[in-house]
Amino acid sequence: MSKQIVIGLDIGTTSTKSLAYDTEGEIWAEVEREYPLYSPDPAWKEQDPEEILEAVEKTLASVINTVQNKGAVVAGVGFSAAMHSLLALDGEGKILTNAVTWADQRSVKEAEELKESGGHDIYLRTGTPIHPMSPLTKLMWFQKYQPDVCEKAAKWISIKEYIIYQLFDRFIVDHSIASATGLFELQTKQWDEGALRTAGIREDQLSELVPTTYILRGLQESAAARLNLPKETPFIAGASDGVLANIGAGAIEPGQVACSIGTSGAIRTVVNEPAVDPKGRIFCYELMENQWVIGGPINNGGIAFRWIKDQLFPEQKDEADGKGNSRYEELTARAETIKPGADGLLFLPYLIGERAPFWDSDTKGVFFGLTLSHGRDHMVRSVLEGVMYQMYSVVIALIEAGVKPTEYRAGGGFARSELWRQMMADIFEEEIVIPESHQGSCFGAAWLAMKSLNIIQDFSSVQEIIKTNIRHQPIEENVTAYRDMKPIFLRLARGLHSEFQAIAEVQRKHAAGERTLSSTD
Repeated sequence: MSKQIVIGLDIGTTSTKSLAYDTEGEIWAEVEREYPLYSPDPAWKEQDPEEILEAVEKTLASVINTVQNKGAVVAGVGFSAAMHSLLALDGEGKILTNAVTWADQRSVKEAEELKESGGHDIYLRTGTPIHPMSPLTKLMWFQKYQPDVCEKAAKWISIKEYIIYQLFDRFIVDHSIASATGLFELQTKQWDEGALRTAGIREDQLSELVPTTYILRGLQESAAARLNLPKETPFIAGASDGVLANIGAGAIEPGQVACSIGTSGAIRTVVNEPAVDPKGRIFCYELMENQWVIGGPINNGGIAFRWIKDQLFPEQKDEADGKGNSRYEELTARAETIKPGADGLLFLPYLIGERAPFWDSDTKGVFFGLTLSHGRDHMVRSVLEGVMYQMYSVVIALIEAGVKPTEYRAGGGFARSELWRQMMADIFEEEIVIPESHQGSCFGAAWLAMKSLNIIQDFSSVQEIIKTNIRHQPIEENVTAYRDMKPIFLRLARGLHSEFQAIAEVQRKHAAGERTLSSTD
């Protein structure tokens, strides 16, 4: 009997990945294809849906070909995708807009207006914080600034829904992606009428709601031919990348907290029923029936590390040195020469605004406590610590919302750094476990697909497959230093809200002036 292989397909913000797994977690093939993120305005971050469709089909076809050449059978494909994307189609299914991504900031004012006029009630029903990332606020922006698009729009969908439409000629959306729109009512698992009114759209302009375990069959003939798959090959609706990453980290039981830092970062844990925060600090998105993921993302992770490298160490190039060490490792070594707490220097890492737990696009980066005795190495250390303080602030929100953490599992690019891993243990004052990487969201999509197809009965095998050989314990001396710094960081982050707004207005004013000048040159 041929080996059964399931493919996890992850449609990301700047690339799509396809990975093929067997039931033991072995990777049989993997392909990634990148695409650009377009920014016609500084606040806009868009994708071309056709470029993403091409990336999906190319990566899938390549992985399928490798699997078949090895004599195995593709038993199914599971979808993962980035949250919060939005695009419009007309009545004939033609594209009216690019896909507006989670990183797009065009609806900052709409988000602020909604916060002041009943937005918190919508959050409590939907679990999606009121923020420019949300499709809800993006739809408000389109109603205000592009009413002609709204008049023509027959469907408002995510990039994942667009891919499924192209492959199957159907408009469906899984509960997970839907629960990240700000339009989906958590308790009833239906579109929220009040949110739809706020967005200015009708229910028939949205896709059919289906569980994350929903099985699609009947590929369009042309798509089946391009992918070299039988038409009846099952595709599983799947979920969003964030919640599936918890499966990839092995954080699938209540109390197991997944912590990841790449360009941005996130803290997430699984709960058995929908949960929101009275203060609106955390999200709540569905993983599957009776399993929800709550937590919070931060905007500024590795991007802050890159910023400090580029701005204070312009002589440091990205390529490795003669010993094979990256320039980031060189900067990390510099940071290791500085004591925990950076001799009283704090960094608020809000270089591109912030999401959890403040959900404020106007927050800005701040060095606090600078003296003549501080040098570049102190600043590097404070940037790394500032990112970790911000992650810790999300943990505080989760605990105050009722989560009782039993284990912290850390992943993402930062997990390659022993300094950053130890820093997390010291600041969190908890043991940090580092699971082996199985490509996070792709692994989660494949495993959810296996469960949907009854290839596996539950997720218990995940714990056996994902090894945790690296562990870090808090170092008491470091913990003591960070206990002095953490409350100052938290007071600053919470107390500068009005000043952040004031300086953001000044920055917008000057940016608008520059655009006006450049347009008349």
